[in-house]
Amino acid sequence: MPSDFNAPSVMNWRSILLFDFWFKFIGTSVLMSIFFTAYFFILKNPAYPVTVMSLTAVDDWVGFAPVALVPYLSLWIYCSLPVTLMPDRLRLVNFGFWIGAMSLLALSVFYYLPSAVPVAPIDWSQYPGVSFLKEVDAAGNACPSMHVAAAVYSSFWLYWLMADVRMGWRWQSFQIFWGLAIVYSTLATKQHVSLDVWAGIALGIVFAWGSRVFDLKLQSFRQVTH
Repeated sequence: MPSDFNAPSVMNWRSILLFDFWFKFIGTSVLMSIFFTAYFFILKNPAYPVTVMSLTAVDDWVGFAPVALVPYLSLWIYCSLPVTLMPDRLRLVNFGFWIGAMSLLALSVFYYLPSAVPVAPIDWSQYPGVSFLKEVDAAGNACPSMHVAAAVYSSFWLYWLMADVRMGWRWQSFQIFWGLAIVYSTLATKQHVSLDVWAGIALGIVFAWGSRVFDLKLQSFRQVTH
């Protein structure tokens, strides 16, 4: 843990929230629209027969919890936070490029290696909120879990950006707990099985660190040229 983890902020992070607001808002909206258009098309038009994912002991251990719908749906807020905290446009473009590349890879897997979760022995009509989720986002496009990959990718970036503005361990702990709750929710809503989650975690880590390497190079280049 950094020695200055508890140090007071040395930057006006509130001003960062308003920096390039419309560029961030429009860019996020466009990328999400493109992703979901492709996601639902592939969901209904896979290239090959769908493979049903296997269950593990973890799936038996994590039971269905209707309240998990709340952190599950909160992903879209969570993924927007790194964008909101991004202090300059070049770093923002780097962030967007890598999460876009991650999404493209996942969509390719969904198309060429389609997968789905097993049918759970649950009467979804008793849980209207979760039932609506099941109708909108069917059981396909399972592995890797993009929900988990996006949460992991965002959590790493939130850690780095919060460290930049020294928001302190309480904020860091909160965002990490939130990210873990989203990962848990993918199992507790029975939208994914544990194999999907592990694949999503791996995907998120690889692309988060890839983007970080380029981010640090960009920052070093700026320091040299200025």
